[in-house]
Amino acid sequence: MSAQTYLAYDFPLLGAFWTMLWFFLWIMWFILLFRIIADIFRDDVLSGWAKAGWLVFCIVLPFLGVFVYVIARGKNMGRREVAQARAQQEELNAYIRETAAGGRPNSVDELARLSEIRARGDITDEEFRKAKELVLTGHAPAGHSGSATGTSGR
Repeated sequence: MSAQTYLAYDFPLLGAFWTMLWFFLWIMWFILLFRIIADIFRDDVLSGWAKAGWLVFCIVLPFLGVFVYVIARGKNMGRREVAQARAQQEELNAYIRETAAGGRPNSVDELARLSEIRARGDITDEEFRKAKELVLTGHAPAGHSGSATGTSGR
């Protein structure tokens, strides 16, 4: 027991390199397998039986199933993923717009609407100025700035 064993000498550098390479290839293959399974379920063109067939093929014969799927349907995998990402981004943008607006128009929207009304000639510059002051001070409730300008025309 007096002899010490150094593990670094038992596992040469080239062996460590090949082990790491195979490990990363193995991880990449699992990532590809999971992306293909997600793509099978994401595809609206495939029927239920076709999805089940591809899924069984990829699970029973994983290497062959993955390679055949990539060859046969890999071209549209990226398109489906981009379409899903765009749909998610649109949903997020709509949610942010809805949440930021709070369900009522803000002062910028009110001022834009007042500017349009003035451009059409429905209110005078003096009425526009008074309504603008009300909007900027926050005394006019949202959506009712036109009623404040309508009373000054009497």
